Amino acid sequence: MTEDTPKTRIAAVGDIHVKETDKGKWTDFFKEASRKADVLVICGDLTDTGDEVEAQVLAEELRICSIPIVAVLGNHDYEKGRHKLIRQIMLKEGVHMLDGEAVILNNVGFAGVKGFGGGFDNHMLSMFGEGAMKAFVQEAVDEALHLERALARLEGENEHIKKIAVMHYSPIKQTVEGEPEVIFPFLGSSRLAEPLVRRGVTAAFHGHAHIGTLEGEVNGVKVFNVAKPILAQSGYEHPFFIYEV
Repeated sequence: MTEDTPKTRIAAVGDIHVKETDKGKWTDFFKEASRKADVLVICGDLTDTGDEVEAQVLAEELRICSIPIVAVLGNHDYEKGRHKLIRQIMLKEGVHMLDGEAVILNNVGFAGVKGFGGGFDNHMLSMFGEGAMKAFVQEAVDEALHLERALARLEGENEHIKKIAVMHYSPIKQTVEGEPEVIFPFLGSSRLAEPLVRRGVTAAFHGHAHIGTLEGEVNGVKVFNVAKPILAQSGYEHPFFIYEV
């Protein structure tokens, strides 16, 4: 991108938890996002209980949205084991569902994963002990690798492209502060931060921690917790966060 390239406005939100009874509730929200931004990013927990009926309600609500949509799944979307159905419903509506994939929109590259827990910094869980513990840690390692590969693919397309990372779980402790410290290991993992720094990501968006902190940073990479409850508490009239790149 050059200095003459037009800026891209991203409207980012997570944890919208759409319910079966939400028909018509989101029309104004998605209309306003379309007016304010060039791309809408949804950082997981698209549905409230992981039901495909909830996903269908969201798909119908999203039809009012006139800008491209990038999304990842969250833990709520996995609750009933119907995450593949939810993903397919969103894909049919033209949503760019990222799970280790990447897409370029408006000359900006988006790479996305769900992410996983495991803790932060010196308190990260290690690959040691019971098989169940090792499997828990391996999930976070795998998600970080998927993110790394997606970001690498963007560089393969254009080494100078501005890169945005989208995930549900947090890559840093700073944006989950406010939540009880005892649940930090279940809110994210520093393993997700490593690809952000290594690949020179411009900004990362996540959700999951409903009473965390809006903004943080890791080695120059801006990280935003755009969980809808946090944006609402921060005074956003329409709870989505606008970021220009």
